[in-house]
Amino acid sequence: MHSFSELVVKFEDWFAANLPFPNAPSTLYDPCRYLLKEGGKRVRPVLCLMGNELFGEINADAWYAASGIELFHNFTLIHDDIMDKAPLRRGNPTIHAKYGMTAGILCGDVMSIYANEQVAKVKNALPQVLHLFNKTAIEVCEGQQLDMDYELRNEVSMAEYIHMITLKTSVLLACSLKMGALTGGSLGDNADKLYEFGKNMGIAFQLQDDYLDAFGDSAKTGKVVGGDIMANKKTFLHIHAQLHATTAQRAAIKYLVGGNYADKVQNMLAVFKEIGTDKACREEVARYSDLAFAALEEVAMPQKRKDPLYQLAASLLQREK
Repeated sequence: MHSFSELVVKFEDWFAANLPFPNAPSTLYDPCRYLLKEGGKRVRPVLCLMGNELFGEINADAWYAASGIELFHNFTLIHDDIMDKAPLRRGNPTIHAKYGMTAGILCGDVMSIYANEQVAKVKNALPQVLHLFNKTAIEVCEGQQLDMDYELRNEVSMAEYIHMITLKTSVLLACSLKMGALTGGSLGDNADKLYEFGKNMGIAFQLQDDYLDAFGDSAKTGKVVGGDIMANKKTFLHIHAQLHATTAQRAAIKYLVGGNYADKVQNMLAVFKEIGTDKACREEVARYSDLAFAALEEVAMPQKRKDPLYQLAASLLQREK
């Protein structure tokens, strides 16, 4: 069995040697290569490889499936950046900022098509793999639309928020693991349990991200503390606080949301702590983490083979398995 870091190196080498893009027109494919060369954590494709390796040696199908997943993920980043009008991605100019809006749209479009082409090269369980991949792609688009819809609403329920982050973030992690299992020959309960593991890990990871944006150490997270608060994003923290606030606390939240005051973040964090929102968020991270580890525990494979997945999840969630 390989560790996550070992598989990242192997995937980087395979991906660089097997990029499916032709040379022309360069105005279409150079921007695609530009983004992919900037790297990223490669969590999703490596999860596919790890899911595959649970059931034997990593096979050719898994590499193609992992490549398709990574191309699809990067397609979503390109179009998300356009929708968010984001100037930077991974510390570098976004594609639309560097090459123009037309290049950004077309580059994302063609990358999504090549993603499907890579997945279509899978031989083992192709119908199941393609169905899962396309279902997940649709769900990710639905999640992105819900996220944008919620920005225009005054109130969002906690159930709606969890549903949105499940679609936008966690289903692709779940899909990656299950595609690895399917290409490895697992068509039954083990593949489904891996999907549940990935889904709950993704939800926990997003909730943890919500927490760290407000209460994390900027030196460790690399982000300015309170970015979501300044943007008035409806994260777990905001929604929980609205649900559990007293009349006075709700008035304070409304006032702070209404402007960009110098002490906005500090005062909002104080309100969150008064309500107990910080503790509630940590508890939800722990709850979804427990659900993830419980699903992995039920995968009928020797513990030793599952250890790399336990270690990765513990690392991502900053907790012991």
